[in-house]
Amino acid sequence: MELEKTPSPVDPEVRAYVYSLVSALGGTGADEDGRYILGDDALACLKDLKKWLKLYDEKANRLDVARCLAEANLVEGDLLEILAAWPEDATEDRVKSKIALACLELLVPLTWPIEKSDTQMTVNHHRHIPYIQLAQTSYKRSILESQSRSILRTAVRIGLPSIAIPMSERSPRDEGIIKLILYLFRNISIITSPGENKESPTSRSATIEAFHHQDVLALILTICSNMGEDFNSQDVVILELLFHLIKGVSVERLFMDKAQLAMDGKNELRALLAKEKSMHRSYAKHAPSRHNRFGTMIWVKRDEPGKVSTVSGQDGLMNGQHTFNKMDQSKKWNKPKQRSRDVEKANDRFDVPVSLTSNATTHLRAFVEEFLDSGFNPFFNHVRRAIEREADRILEIHTPQFFFLISWFLEAERVRRRKKQEAEKRSRNNKIAETFEADSFSLIASVLTQETFVLLNRFMQDRLDMKVWQDLNAGIRSFTQTLLIVQDMAESSLEEDQEIAENIQNRIFYEETTHDRVVAILRGYKDQGFGYLDACTELTHVFLRILERYSRENVDLQVRSKRRARKKKKAAAVQRGDADDNDDDAVSEMEDVAEAERVSRERKFDFKRFAAKFTTQTCIDTFIKFARFYNDLSTEQLKRAHRFFYRVAFKQDISVMLFRIDYFVLFNRMIKGPDPLDRASPVYGEWEELVRQLIKRMVKKMKERPELAVEILFSKIPSTVFYLENGYEKQTISSKPRAPAALEVRGAMTRDEQIGVVVAVLHGQKLDAIDWVTKVLEKAANERQSWEAESAARQAEHVSGIESSEQDSRAPSIAVYPDTEERRIAVFKDAKLRLLMTLTGFERLGVDDEPNTTWIIPSGLTARQLHETHEVIQKYRDNPVMEYGEEDPVPADEMLRRKPTVKPRRAEYDDESEGDGIVSDGENDFLFPAGGPTNTGPRTATAALEQLKKKRRKRRASLVSDDEATGRLDEGTREQRRKAREAADLEKRKKIMSEEFVYDSEDDVEADKLFFEREEARRTGQAKKVMEVLRAGMVDRKKRRSDGEEEGKVSRKKTKRTVGSNSEEEGRLEMAEGSSSPSGIQELEFNGQSEEDTPLSTPQEDLFVGKIGEDISVNARPPGEDGRGSKVLAYASSGKVEEDEDSEDDAPVALPSRRRQRAAMIFESESD
Repeated sequence: MELEKTPSPVDPEVRAYVYSLVSALGGTGADEDGRYILGDDALACLKDLKKWLKLYDEKANRLDVARCLAEANLVEGDLLEILAAWPEDATEDRVKSKIALACLELLVPLTWPIEKSDTQMTVNHHRHIPYIQLAQTSYKRSILESQSRSILRTAVRIGLPSIAIPMSERSPRDEGIIKLILYLFRNISIITSPGENKESPTSRSATIEAFHHQDVLALILTICSNMGEDFNSQDVVILELLFHLIKGVSVERLFMDKAQLAMDGKNELRALLAKEKSMHRSYAKHAPSRHNRFGTMIWVKRDEPGKVSTVSGQDGLMNGQHTFNKMDQSKKWNKPKQRSRDVEKANDRFDVPVSLTSNATTHLRAFVEEFLDSGFNPFFNHVRRAIEREADRILEIHTPQFFFLISWFLEAERVRRRKKQEAEKRSRNNKIAETFEADSFSLIASVLTQETFVLLNRFMQDRLDMKVWQDLNAGIRSFTQTLLIVQDMAESSLEEDQEIAENIQNRIFYEETTHDRVVAILRGYKDQGFGYLDACTELTHVFLRILERYSRENVDLQVRSKRRARKKKKAAAVQRGDADDNDDDAVSEMEDVAEAERVSRERKFDFKRFAAKFTTQTCIDTFIKFARFYNDLSTEQLKRAHRFFYRVAFKQDISVMLFRIDYFVLFNRMIKGPDPLDRASPVYGEWEELVRQLIKRMVKKMKERPELAVEILFSKIPSTVFYLENGYEKQTISSKPRAPAALEVRGAMTRDEQIGVVVAVLHGQKLDAIDWVTKVLEKAANERQSWEAESAARQAEHVSGIESSEQDSRAPSIAVYPDTEERRIAVFKDAKLRLLMTLTGFERLGVDDEPNTTWIIPSGLTARQLHETHEVIQKYRDNPVMEYGEEDPVPADEMLRRKPTVKPRRAEYDDESEGDGIVSDGENDFLFPAGGPTNTGPRTATAALEQLKKKRRKRRASLVSDDEATGRLDEGTREQRRKAREAADLEKRKKIMSEEFVYDSEDDVEADKLFFEREEARRTGQAKKVMEVLRAGMVDRKKRRSDGEEEGKVSRKKTKRTVGSNSEEEGRLEMAEGSSSPSGIQELEFNGQSEEDTPLSTPQEDLFVGKIGEDISVNARPPGEDGRGSKVLAYASSGKVEEDEDSEDDAPVALPSRRRQRAAMIFESESD
């Protein structure tokens, strides 16, 4: 019976080719004392193996050749033996140099880390990657353990000839060799084995020690210190190498000496033993003994009848509280964690702590100090410039690595300075003191420039928007360490460092976007891991502390905030030399385009207002999640959480935000257990006092606000916090939504062309809006067409004898209803859609433009017009015209502009004259101006009254005695007349009631009825009087005409008729020359050569009751004589104004002819 053979994971033909090349490469022999002997075609075999790796594995995206080489033990059995056999004195041997370089070209791809996402993995990858990763671990172990063979030093020797060549004279091959050896070192630093510790042969400690002994660290320092001068493209490789060397290394432990490391180790061991003892103590309280090893099951009755809960174990019999705790543990729900969308690469994680041996710590500390002194500035400055110009060699992973290295080395510089200060205090050595005092922060100045801050802010905002949390974590750490190093600079004894620190702080805190970003980072924490949680809480703590101190020192601190504004953008208009003045209108239209942009403004900074942003529920929840790790937090981390809760409860005085039952459960467990804080901890007393004060405040607040007993179960929203703090609801005023500004189409276009412009603008992103308008038009056209057919039928029936109302002949309006909620919002907010609806013929009902305003298709649009509009929109929808103009085409969106709004003009009142008879004496000031809202004429009553008084004075001056004409009136007479004028004016103004202050309570139906009846009687009587005057004038004119014909005179004469009145109270007839008549003044026109009477049509509000007794002149003038081509009936005064008691039946009296003059009638009655 034959056993079934398992299928080979690699193609047998590929395996045969690869194995034959490995065999031909060389091997060890007994005749040569176990030394490795190269084959005859060793160099060709190495090149063929390289081709197999490149052409088969890389191009086919497979790993078959790499697995075959791992199974054939090529690296450990051949390549390392060949490199070890290359003596140092044989550097000039070109053949051996080529073979060593060929071995290096194979080592780099074989040790290259395999990092593929789930979407990139294939069946071949799943089959080979685990085996190859184990093989790479063995490769690294063989390279590091070969101290006698010095493989890494041999690799350095391979690159030394190329490194010695100046950068300007290096060939691409030399640059490739330098990169090759650096990539080998990077691969060695990346490869890790699962479950390794600091004593394992592939650990970080072993790597650092091997790099130190074989001059790899010295080579890195040389390249970094000469970056930009002798090296250019090697910066990213060094960046990755440094990142994988120092990630996870504690800076505090790195700069400890042996005594401090020993003491720290003892303290750590003592803390672990104390923790273990505490765990045993709590366990011994209910641990099983020889008498209670029997099983126990307890039933606990619940509030619901017939339902019980079970608790197992005899420890449930201790007390009720312990029983309930066991029940709570059994009811705990482990929420399933969602898989992160962006799976982080294990090699890029920098928040996993790594421990080093004492030798590795010493070597790495020496390297870090040398790097800070010589290589920090040139290296980071060169990498920053490459990232800014987005060089091809810069990948996405390099930017977060860059910022992490900045944060790590800045922290190292801070710790190194602090250790020097501590050493100075201990030793009291003046030489050390002088050396330390001479040190400045210029060694790290390359990362404190404005360019670095701009790059960091842009990187943090970009990663925050894209929610790439691991990269944002690197940016947060870098920003935090920058703030701390700037704070140390401000406390430096060097004045230059203090000035630089002041300038940097001013630039950092000047931008309000930086403040908002810190708040957003803290609020955005959900489940990004403890490393991110530690970083964001540390940033918040440091930023608030430094900003608070800086704001106290700079009282007039200004910050720049950004807001939305409207700015007029002037479009580019072609200026032609032969263009006339009419082109200015088109240019002004192009200059009215308004676009939204971000503009900045400065305002005074208020720290308390800014700190209030951190008192939201999400920010507090983030620190609560951080405090839940209280058993694993260091003293500094516990202080950080304590300071935040203290700031919320006492500095900001919003302790209500901490009044939640789950918060107090956590605080109580931290103080009284189970598993409380260690009482020997330096922060235990501070936490205990904080919890006690919070409970005290909560009890007091609960007495004031009993509602807190319910709100303690839930999160607090701002309105709830305001009510609990003040005892009443916060009064808020909701703003009414405003409609967008109306748009219009530029230039002189027909309606169809304007519709085409709007359709072209909406065609790109809002095509559904155009389709909706066309559907509405099509439906409305069909409905209107049906109505028109029905209306035609009704008219035919009407002809046959059936009556039809007048309303039936008018089409009903059609309401326009949005099809979706989004459409309803767009009809109100989308200005372009509203313009299309307006051009289509839609109308909006109502005066106020509100979101729920109804749009209609008016009855004036016929079915034919609706069909034509529908065809126009459909035509431009199918073939939109995106540009207009032949010489300089303008896009369709630039053809729209805001419709200019006409501001209403204010009424102009003539109150310049001081002699108008209106006296203001405080008590007699009136709220309502004469001729207020009801005066619609072109002049005010005050101006008309002033003009009439001037006329009256002129008429009186012609009839008074010579003494009075010369102005020789005594003062008594003048005073009496002035008082009489003031009394009359005061009596008149008291009767004025403005319609702005008339309320419904002043309406009286009976009084209104009597008023209108009295007015109707007055109008009827006045109409009769006017008709009589007209008839008398016509008769007199006929007589004059006949007399003129006999005498042969062509000129026309004025005829004056005086009509008396029985009543003085009906009013006065005054004459006013000059300007057009205001309200209450009538100009009556008729044809002077007509034999018929001209009908009089007078509006009701302009009819009057005049005081009869003044002369009335009927002046008929030929067309064009008065400048208007019309005849004017004018009323002229006949000299002295006197009261006439004659009745209206008195015969007309002819007076001497006077010079022709135009005038108007002003009638003032008591009803005013």
